[in-house]
Amino acid sequence: MRDESVFDELKEECGVFGIAGHPEAVRLTYYGLHALQHRGQESAGIAATDGGAFRHHRGMGLVTEVFDDDGLRKLSGHTAIGHVRYSTTGESGLLNAQPLVFNYPFGPLALATNGNLVNAGRLREELERAGSIFQTTTDTEVIAHLIARSRRERLEDAVVDALAQLTGAFALLILTKDRLLVAQDPHGLRPLSIGRLGDAHVFSSETCAFDAIGAELIREVRPGELIILDRSGLRSRTFAPPARRAVCSFEYIYFARPDSEIGGINVHAARKRLGRQLAKEAPAEADVVTGVPDSSISAAIGYAEEAGIPYELGLIKNRYVGRTFIQPSQEMREQGVKMKLSAVRKVVEGKRVVMVDDSLVRGTTSRRIVRMLREAGAAEVHVRISSPPVRFPCFYGIDTSDRDQLIAAGHSVEEIRKIIGADSLAFLSAEGMLEAIGRHPGEPNRGHCLACFDGRYPTKIGDALVMEGRR
Repeated sequence: MRDESVFDELKEECGVFGIAGHPEAVRLTYYGLHALQHRGQESAGIAATDGGAFRHHRGMGLVTEVFDDDGLRKLSGHTAIGHVRYSTTGESGLLNAQPLVFNYPFGPLALATNGNLVNAGRLREELERAGSIFQTTTDTEVIAHLIARSRRERLEDAVVDALAQLTGAFALLILTKDRLLVAQDPHGLRPLSIGRLGDAHVFSSETCAFDAIGAELIREVRPGELIILDRSGLRSRTFAPPARRAVCSFEYIYFARPDSEIGGINVHAARKRLGRQLAKEAPAEADVVTGVPDSSISAAIGYAEEAGIPYELGLIKNRYVGRTFIQPSQEMREQGVKMKLSAVRKVVEGKRVVMVDDSLVRGTTSRRIVRMLREAGAAEVHVRISSPPVRFPCFYGIDTSDRDQLIAAGHSVEEIRKIIGADSLAFLSAEGMLEAIGRHPGEPNRGHCLACFDGRYPTKIGDALVMEGRR
């Protein structure tokens, strides 16, 4: 089991990175994964090939903990894929660390994916009845078995067969000795972009990884698109008709790094606009605005600018505390919060404070931070959330599959305000969020997935609901 974090933030499943046709592919993949570290801190892995040898290494922990110089040198190759993981389905352990590597008639095959398959449970049961033996509990292995059981003679066609059976979110990289295949689910739920570095092609969950290695962004992988890179160059084909575009709204609100770009929109700029819109919808009489570090800082700055209230660093994050804590008592949990986050007394003492956060999931974090600000002398604490209330579980790669865990699912805004102890509480409206972010104005919901806010899922979720109790 995972250790319980002192915070109740949303957790995203993982990040993927791949590069083809570069003599330093392995080291560049390492740098790319380092840039994507915020998307997963449980495990990391790289698989690489030079066209003959096929090597891979995975480990538990941060990228810098899993790989050293000697390890990187042993993974030589001109094509590589990498993965950082936070488990939302499947246990946290080395068996589930990616890329997963298999031996097939096609030769060795490595897979790395970001997202969750809604129908993974049903597919797994069908495959097991047909004789498949699973070694992990990840959705990624389901894809591998579907490829293996395809009767198509070409790997490319077998992959298309497998992808056509999937429902849910996936940004997928597949590496063989002589090619790299890249696929995006028909709704584009999880981000995946294409870049260039000289003659090499680069793929990443976020464009910040391109900046880290000096690559140029070309475009996003299209929903329902399969890209094949081999000795002949790059080819693209459609494995499924593109469905309604539904990129996860929380990529803009919380998950992505502020310097990343999704759909031509800079994440930091989008978050500032979210804060500005929040100030318009939910003003507060206050002396200072502060944001919960790090993902809420941009929104807090936007709120302060729009409201004409000074922005201050009222909360400071300690970056040198471990990723998680084991807390056997409530007292130790409270101490854990103080170790990771502290209020700046001279900033908030005697002040009416607007505390901007990007989301409110279970309520425990907000309650602790409100108490912390009051203990530091804040006269009033007004909580403003730069997203709508999270009322429904996510089945596409965020760890909120149990609706009972979501405070907004069973409480009104006023009830939540009392629970967290704030003087006032307000959420950004869904309409305001869409207007602030902006994207694909010709599509429903402007091309966003809003399922966790309104319960309108872009795919069928019956299989996920049936399997929810087994996750």
